Amino acid sequence: MQIDKREDYFSWDETFMQICRVIAQRSKDPNTQAGSCIVNEKNVVIGLGYNGFPRGCADEKLPWAREGNFGDTKYAYVVHAEENAVLNSNATTEGARIYCTLFPCNECAKVIIQRGIKEVIYEIDKYHDKDEWIASRKMLDLAGVNYRQYIPSNKLIFEKE
Repeated sequence: MQIDKREDYFSWDETFMQICRVIAQRSKDPNTQAGSCIVNEKNVVIGLGYNGFPRGCADEKLPWAREGNFGDTKYAYVVHAEENAVLNSNATTEGARIYCTLFPCNECAKVIIQRGIKEVIYEIDKYHDKDEWIASRKMLDLAGVNYRQYIPSNKLIFEKE
């Protein structure tokens, strides 16, 4: 009797985006939980990251506000998921792919390019028309970094409402 393999298993894209969703749940940000996963050409995870304050900076000592003077908002202090994934990587990122719950901003695009990551797979591009994301796409295009939106084929863990 022949037994065939399962047909409804996750694709690599599905698997890595699910991992991004899970690691995003580590974020303490009350508004945005972002996750990122870097994989090499053999589909081995080499880095994970989520958005949060730098190590050693107590979450209770810095602001989570989104509006106000720059130093009184989270934007002055938060390390983005993509940056953390690169900083946490345990192998070379040259030629790797990075999966992100959000399209990377211009600062993250610089890090992605400098570390030799060749493809960005993102879930949501909610800031598409803002200057930082226009600059991000411009730099990624100039550097020859491919990017594409992930289209789910299965229900995501921690689905946004």
